[in-house]
Amino acid sequence: MYMYYLLGWRLHKKYYQMYREGDDQLTNIEDQLRKAKKTTYILALDGDTDFQPSAVMLLVDRLRLYPEVGAACGRIHPTGTGPMVWYQKFEYAVGHWLQKTAEHVFGSVLCSPGCFSLMRAEALMSDNVMKRYTRKATEASHYLQYDQGEDRWLCTLLLQQGWRVEYSAASDSYTNAPQEFKEFYNQRRRWGPSTMANTLDLLSSGSVTAQMNKSISRPYILYQTITMAASILGPATVCLMIAGSLKFVFNLEANVALLIAVVPPAVYIILCYYLGQAKSDLQITIAAIMSIIYAFLMTATILSIIGDMVKQDTFVTPSGLFFVGIVIMYVVTALLHPHEFHLVIFGFLYFICIPSGYLLLAIYSMVNMNNVSWGTRESANQTTGSEGNIRKNVKCQKLFKICGYNLEVQLNKEEKVMENAPQPTSLNAETKVNDETQPKERQLPLIEHSFVRQLVESSGELALIENSLNSEEEMFWKDLIEQYLKPLETDKKKEARIKEDLKDLRNKATFVFFICNVLWLVATFFMQSIGNTVSIPIPKTYANGTVDPNGKLFIDPIGLMFLISFAGLLIIQFFAMLWHRVQTLIHFIAYTGTESVVNRKTRRSLALVTEFTEENNFL
Repeated sequence: MYMYYLLGWRLHKKYYQMYREGDDQLTNIEDQLRKAKKTTYILALDGDTDFQPSAVMLLVDRLRLYPEVGAACGRIHPTGTGPMVWYQKFEYAVGHWLQKTAEHVFGSVLCSPGCFSLMRAEALMSDNVMKRYTRKATEASHYLQYDQGEDRWLCTLLLQQGWRVEYSAASDSYTNAPQEFKEFYNQRRRWGPSTMANTLDLLSSGSVTAQMNKSISRPYILYQTITMAASILGPATVCLMIAGSLKFVFNLEANVALLIAVVPPAVYIILCYYLGQAKSDLQITIAAIMSIIYAFLMTATILSIIGDMVKQDTFVTPSGLFFVGIVIMYVVTALLHPHEFHLVIFGFLYFICIPSGYLLLAIYSMVNMNNVSWGTRESANQTTGSEGNIRKNVKCQKLFKICGYNLEVQLNKEEKVMENAPQPTSLNAETKVNDETQPKERQLPLIEHSFVRQLVESSGELALIENSLNSEEEMFWKDLIEQYLKPLETDKKKEARIKEDLKDLRNKATFVFFICNVLWLVATFFMQSIGNTVSIPIPKTYANGTVDPNGKLFIDPIGLMFLISFAGLLIIQFFAMLWHRVQTLIHFIAYTGTESVVNRKTRRSLALVTEFTEENNFL
C-alpha cells in the first residue's frame, strides 16, 4: 500500500502533470521518469528499529554507485535483555560476519531484512516484482513462501528479475528481539519454512536466474545447494554431536551413544504430532525443558574435550581439531570486528544451545508448518471475525487520510505548500513559538511536528481535513481502498480446503526432511558397526609436534566427509569475510568526511520520520 502510494502516485504525479499540460516531448518525459525511478529509494523499517541518518546514507551510496543493485541491507543488532537476547546477539553476529558477507562477495544476498533495508523504486516497479508481490496467497505453499517471510519473498523476486541485493556492514541499526523462549520459537517457526521455501524456489530456477542475474553464477548456485543440504541435515548432525558428547562424558560405545541420542528427538516428534497446533504452547514448554538438559550435556562435553586434550597432551583429534578450529576462527573474526568483539562472550551460550536451536526448533518448525499465524507481536485481545476486520479497515481509512495530508506537508520541498496548507484549529505553545521572525528552514519542522503531535494526542474523533487532498489523489485513495483494503470475504469451504492442503504439505515436507536425516544417521550407524575396516587412520600427533608411530586415530568416511564439508564451508565464508572487511573499510573511508554535503532536508526528514515512528509505533 505504501509502495503504491509513493511509487504509483507521488513519483508519477509530476510527470503525468507535465504530459497533461501539453508537453509534446513524450520521450523526454519518459526519460525523466526513468531517471527518477533509478534515483528514488524506499526505506523499509520496523516500528521499533533505531538507526542514525549516516546508516541510511551508507545504503544510499550503494544504490547510487551501482545501478544494478535493487536493495541493500545493513548490520542488524538485536536489543533487549536476558539469555534469549544474548543468544540472538551472537547468532546475528555470526550470520552477518560470515553468511551475509559470503553471499555478498560470491553472489548476492538472498534476504534483505524488512526491519532495515533500502530499495530502489525501479527495481520494485520491475515486471513480475510488485505485481507478483501483491498477489494474494491461493495455495498452501503460497502461505509459507509469501506471507511467513515477506521480505525474503520480495528479495527472491528481485533476484529472479536480475537485480542484485547487497550487504553494508557499516550501516548499523538496532531492533527489538524476542526476549521469551515462546516468542523466539514462534518467530523462527515462521522464518524456517519460509527460508527453505524461497531458497528451494531460487535453486529450482537456478539456471534461468543465473542467465537473468549477472551476480548469480552457477558456482554460487552450487554453494547455496551445499548450504541448503547442510541446513536440511542439521538435526541429524546435531544428533551425531550429542552422540559424541555422550560417548565423551559417559564413555559409551559409539552405536549405543547414537541410539540414546536419537531417542529424545524421536519422542519429541511424536509428541508434537500428537499434541497438534492447538497445544503449541505445551510443545514449546517441552522443548524448553529438553533445551536445559541438552545445555548441561553440551557444557559437560566442552569440559570433557578440554580434559581429553590435556590428558592426551594433544589436540590433534577429530573433536579437538573441530573445537580449537571453531574457537580460533570465531575469535579472529570477532577481532576483525572490534566494535563487536565483546559478543564472543555469548559464544558459549550459543554453543550449549545448539541442540535447541538446530534440533528441537527444526522439529517444532516442520511439524507446525501448517500453522501460518505470525505468533509474534500479536495482541491476545485482538478482535476477530468480520466485525473486527471492518473496524480495522475503518481505522486504516482514517489513518491513511491523515497520513495523506502529513505526507503532502512533509515531502513537498516547495515553501508555498506550507503557506497554503490548512492550519490546525488549535495551536499549542510549540506552534506559537514558530513565528515570522524565525527562518523558513526552521519553521517547517515545527509546524509539521505540531500537527503530528495534535493528531496523536487527539481522542480519536479528530475532524479530518478533507480539502488537503485534491480530487485526483482522493480518487487514488478510494481506488486503493476498494482494491486492497476492503476486508477479505470469508469462504468457509476455501478455508477448510486450505487448512487441509497445509496439513498435506506439512506431512509431505516433514516426511522428506526427516527421511533425509534418518538415512544419514543409519549410514553412520552401519559405518560405526563395521568398525575400523573402512575407517581412515590418522597418526596421533602431540602438542610438541612429535608423532606417535603406534598411536592412531580412526575416522569413518562419512564423519570425515562431514568434517571436510563443514570445515570447507566455514573456510570459504571466512575468506569472504576478509574480503568484505576490506570493501567495508574502503567504503567507510570514502564516506567519512562527506557527511556535511548531505542535504540538510534529507537529514531533517529522517529525524522526523524516526521521531514520529518512535512516538506512535506507526510502522
